[in-house]
Amino acid sequence: MNTTVSTIVIVWSLVLAAASLVTAIRNRSMGMVLLIGFAALEVAVLVQAGIVIAAVAGGEGPHSPAVLYGYLGGEALIPPAGVFLGLAERSRWGPAILVVAGFAIAVMNARLLQIWQGVA
Repeated sequence: MNTTVSTIVIVWSLVLAAASLVTAIRNRSMGMVLLIGFAALEVAVLVQAGIVIAAVAGGEGPHSPAVLYGYLGGEALIPPAGVFLGLAERSRWGPAILVVAGFAIAVMNARLLQIWQGVA
């Protein structure tokens, strides 16, 4: 697993969570900046998933990759779901949903690193 890509995903998701928090505090709805930011985050998550799947196919990683694949799949679904719900809710709670989505991506990515390194 590429720790550089993981670090980029974690930092970018936390930056987006902070930007979403500021937007929610300012009582604004989700704008184009957050939409583009979460689209870029989704691309980074999919790149990371491709790297991890290629590494597992090459014989690296944990012996039982089922949990790893579960985290990869869940992590890939969070940004589109968060953006969909954020666009559906045009009040301050739309960006609040994105705060949770950004934080969840960071936590799931940290857990992916633990799974990859064999930490229980």
